[in-house]
Amino acid sequence: MTIDSMRATPRPGEAADPQFVQLLTPEGERVEHPDYPLDLTPDDVRDLYRDLVMVRRIDLEAVALTRQGELGIWASLLGQEAAQIGSGRAMNEHDMAFPTYREHGVAYCRGVDPLNLLGLFRGVNHGGWNPAEHGFHLYTIVIGSQTLHAAGYAMGIQRDGVLGTPGAGAAIAYFGDGATSQGDVNEAFVFASVFNAPVVFFCQNNQWAISEPLERQTRIPLYQRAQGFGFPGVRVDGNDVFACLAVTRAALAQARDGQGPSFVEAYTYRMGAHTTTDDPTRYRHKADEEAWKLKDPIERVRSYLVRNGLADAGFFDSVDADAKTAARALREACLSLPDPEPGAIFEHVYAEPHPLMTAEQEAFAAYLASFEEVTA
Repeated sequence: MTIDSMRATPRPGEAADPQFVQLLTPEGERVEHPDYPLDLTPDDVRDLYRDLVMVRRIDLEAVALTRQGELGIWASLLGQEAAQIGSGRAMNEHDMAFPTYREHGVAYCRGVDPLNLLGLFRGVNHGGWNPAEHGFHLYTIVIGSQTLHAAGYAMGIQRDGVLGTPGAGAAIAYFGDGATSQGDVNEAFVFASVFNAPVVFFCQNNQWAISEPLERQTRIPLYQRAQGFGFPGVRVDGNDVFACLAVTRAALAQARDGQGPSFVEAYTYRMGAHTTTDDPTRYRHKADEEAWKLKDPIERVRSYLVRNGLADAGFFDSVDADAKTAARALREACLSLPDPEPGAIFEHVYAEPHPLMTAEQEAFAAYLASFEEVTA
């Protein structure tokens, strides 16, 4: 089985029904694909459903906190849950993910406390988790730079001589369709290709680079760009958690086996705003959002569970109750996060003292001291 065995050739700029790997239809019907077999137990499916519901509830709580002035900003994953949960659950303990600032679902899969994510957007920490402990790097705000980090990390794995062994890991870099226009991303493709680095480039094509539509980013389907760099690409239904799991699992397995990089394009849709400072009603049609609601990643798994008698009302009520409880606890914890000392922003920036930073730190300390009251 090879990742390039599924090469659809949609029309340039197509926007209707692109060809992609799909294992679960929007109606909740299971379909098979010869190149991506996937065996899931009923418990596996229920766990995936729970993951999807939990991360959406966490995301909605974060949006609400932002609207209430408790977070500075938030990048919602609404609509992209399947792409993140599917790919996140495909990783093993040795893999390392390099996210953007929207991979809350992948962070959840890697055991990162959601409170740490909120702390970052509340402005009280630098990220708050150990990347090595979770196999999940810190969020990257600079568009596309994490792809270079992932390619370099993958080259390090390669030089460790572990590829093809049970202890092998791979890197996976997350980015959006807009990031494919960045030089860093294309440079990462070059490095990964010529060095045959074990990295999966996972593009969540949500069709909007803030307010720029996909047709202003590319004239061909994004996954086909990989061929020009010398490695395989595949497009997957980004709202199908089964397909995202199977395709990413295959891509990572090939990378760990020493077969080099690959490109996975998860074709999905950003149901919310780019961030909470954005107003998507100014540049896209409500009809498009309504059409994509019918492809909702959570509802199709729910339909599958009901269709096959794998879950009853009690299960769904229990999941909803757990999600509500988790959201309430997250809100309370967020509101109780202490503000750090202003000078703490300089901590953990460099491993060793840095002259420029030391000068900036001293200047900032002097500025803060200038506000101190003068006592007799």
